[in-house]
Amino acid sequence: MGPMATPPNLPTPSPNPDDAPEGYVGLAAADAEERARGRGWTTVRSLPPGAIITMEFMGGRLNFTVQDGRVTRCWVG
Repeated sequence: MGPMATPPNLPTPSPNPDDAPEGYVGLAAADAEERARGRGWTTVRSLPPGAIITMEFMGGRLNFTVQDGRVTRCWVG
């Protein structure tokens, strides 16, 4: 029997910063994004209410629901 195939090199997920997502709710969208990047989030995604999104978890990503220029919901992944 030959050698076992090695698994492909998968990207290492970015770690999540030690940060509380609920602290972004109520902030202006631009301020929230600036704060998130300053705290080490590698990806920041702003979405309108009811946006259809994929549900895959991505380490290091912070998601915002933004309505009328303010963050109304925030979650990791």
